[in-house]
Amino acid sequence: MLRLRRRPPADIFPADPWALEETRFGPEVQDFLGQAETMFALANGHLGLRGTLDEGAPVREPGVYLNGFHILRAITYGEHAYGFPRVGQSLVNPPDATPMRLHVGSEPFRLDRADLTHFSRRLDMRAGLLERRVAWRLPTGQRLALRTLRLVSLEDRNLAAIGWELSAEDAAADITLHSDLLMRPPLPVDPVDPRLGEPISARRLLVPTGQAVQGLRAILSHEAFGSGLVLACGMDHVIEEPGRLVAETEFREDCATVLLRGQVAPGRPLRLWKALAYHYDVAGTPAEELRTRAGHTLDHAMGQGMEALVGRQRLHAASFWDRADIEVVDSGPHRQQVIRWNLFQLLQASAHAEGHGIGARGLTGRSYEGHYFWDTEIYVLPFLVYSNPPMARSVLMFRYRMLDKARDRARELGHRGACFPWRTIDGREASAYYAAGTAQYHINADIAFAIRKYVEVTGDSVFLYDHGAEILVETARLWRDLGFFSARHEGRFCINGVTGPDEYNTVVDNNLFTNLMARENLRYAADTAEAMARDQPAAFAELVRRTGLAPEEPAGWREAAARMYLPWDERLRIHPQDDSFLDKEPWDFANTPADRYPLLLHYHPLNLYRAQVIKQADTVLALFLLGEHFTDAETKRNFDYYDPLTTHDSSLSVCIQAIVAAEIGYLSKALEYFEFAAAMDISDLGGNVVHGAHIASIGGTWMALVHGFGGLRDHGGRICFDPRLPAPWRSLRFPLTIRGQRLRVEVRHDVTSYRLEVGEKLVVFHAGAEVVLTAAEPLAIRDTPAARPEPVPEFPPAAMPAG
Repeated sequence: MLRLRRRPPADIFPADPWALEETRFGPEVQDFLGQAETMFALANGHLGLRGTLDEGAPVREPGVYLNGFHILRAITYGEHAYGFPRVGQSLVNPPDATPMRLHVGSEPFRLDRADLTHFSRRLDMRAGLLERRVAWRLPTGQRLALRTLRLVSLEDRNLAAIGWELSAEDAAADITLHSDLLMRPPLPVDPVDPRLGEPISARRLLVPTGQAVQGLRAILSHEAFGSGLVLACGMDHVIEEPGRLVAETEFREDCATVLLRGQVAPGRPLRLWKALAYHYDVAGTPAEELRTRAGHTLDHAMGQGMEALVGRQRLHAASFWDRADIEVVDSGPHRQQVIRWNLFQLLQASAHAEGHGIGARGLTGRSYEGHYFWDTEIYVLPFLVYSNPPMARSVLMFRYRMLDKARDRARELGHRGACFPWRTIDGREASAYYAAGTAQYHINADIAFAIRKYVEVTGDSVFLYDHGAEILVETARLWRDLGFFSARHEGRFCINGVTGPDEYNTVVDNNLFTNLMARENLRYAADTAEAMARDQPAAFAELVRRTGLAPEEPAGWREAAARMYLPWDERLRIHPQDDSFLDKEPWDFANTPADRYPLLLHYHPLNLYRAQVIKQADTVLALFLLGEHFTDAETKRNFDYYDPLTTHDSSLSVCIQAIVAAEIGYLSKALEYFEFAAAMDISDLGGNVVHGAHIASIGGTWMALVHGFGGLRDHGGRICFDPRLPAPWRSLRFPLTIRGQRLRVEVRHDVTSYRLEVGEKLVVFHAGAEVVLTAAEPLAIRDTPAARPEPVPEFPPAAMPAG
């Protein structure tokens, strides 16, 4: 049920495998101004700048974002109940230092009012740079041209820079340039769309705490409402020919402006560049110290110069592409452009996320208030594990640092162990709707699953012993306490009152995905504890000291795992999504208008909860993550049943359907799902990219390529490939980092090649057969499994709701 929304005119964005370019600016483009602000956003995992126009207007949703920089707000309920979170967290915009407002004579230059003779804006993904070129004609006939260059540093996470060059083509012109550092008012919130959060009543979200000015440099400091986080942001400027411009600086409480006045003459362009610095720290840090840090960042940038910053940016971007680029060789550059834009977003969301998580929209927009969900562990971490293992470790360390708050939350809910928040910034639960929040206990097993994936692929046992094992103990305790051995289910271990990934079926008993993931969590925790007791006695003693682990606990976890109840329907020979799912009336898809999706915005939750209708992959996600526990026949029958019931109202869905469809042999369907997932944002298929890029869906796009068509499976750390290349593609190429070694895979219809580019020895499996790669013999070529006719679905379409 893939539904296309209105998208930007295709001819404005020509196909380019290494760039996203906007070739004109007119009335039809201005309708998509907000989408373009997301598409041209720049970020480095710590600092993000929306792709707003350099003049600061026209603008749809301006935004500067710092990962984890938030205010606290009261959560509003119509009725309170015990255990409801009282305080939420919301990412807040610091002052915006991107606007550079130009006046020619007394007239402001704005793209939507200018007589443009040329416009182009180009995101160079190979270099990590955003360049814009504009030419226009004044009412007097004079012609001017402006070139700007923007970057958010991939080297220094606190730094961004803007280059600015103005040329006069036929006559001199007097100009005034206002370079701003300004506080923008909060954006309005749509009360109908819960993804945008709720209005904040605080008069000031950021309270000014001081200023500093010297020459062309201005630094402001603020304190965030509620959280007390202390911020300093600053700007500085370098003018190529200082004598040509007269400068002065203006200050108000929440903004600073550097005014530059002069004349631009034919043959003598005005050139300058602007450095932007953003720092923040915990409550109680002196504001003066933060302003000093911002000053040091500006000093360092000024010492390097814009040209050097651009050169370093290119080097860091090249390093990323070397370990992460995916190439699909087919008939044209458009698909490659889409794939690389997605990969570039993963770089921008994670490059310098040290000490933090990765938000649902990264640092490109305000949706979901900057919160971290399970998205990171299930959809983004696999990419990081295989392309940037140190950052994967950092993300897991962030979860470890919130473990004490997860313990507190478990106690509040009456559980043993730790209960990680469904959505959070600072480690405390910020989800107001418990049915689609707190009840999603599976996040605890998702984190344990991610720890296992990271350790097995990277070999980082030190992380497991020092940090991961403690999380495993506390999450296993949670499951053992949450579930019980049910007499009605012949003594099986049941887990009731939970919500799985599918938020259209909430607070159910024995959600299959949750029970399967909990079983893995329990087993892995027991395996780890017992292995540490045997092989790492000192580390195990420290684990016991930190957790109070009792000798009998691992055996209890094993018993619960061994007797875990997994729903099964003998008549349909499928796993029910939960105990009651098959008892519900199928949703009437045939009579649901296309404009009523997503259903959550048009139907009361109770209408959804009563029906067989699925928001996103749930059982199908289990088929992928835990595929070794299903037979081929079970995988196919489950997919055949649940696929037509899935609305894909969540962006997390189609990428998973693509992977499992490819595994079964539905390659045409897999390709359709993949194309939809890959184009989700760049073509605004969901209609809400204005609020930011869907980082988890983008991570899922990587998984669809590598796990779906590349056929990678890594159960138990065993690296296996069973590639399935779609007929329209000639080849698929991708690199993987495995236990410190670099593997490059190329899948063609006739053969698949494996090359060990870095490392001494690596063993992988191709179509079940062992392949040994060494430094002496780094290349192996094997026959690609022959394509099979697409199978017939187990359930006739007439028996299922119309899609």
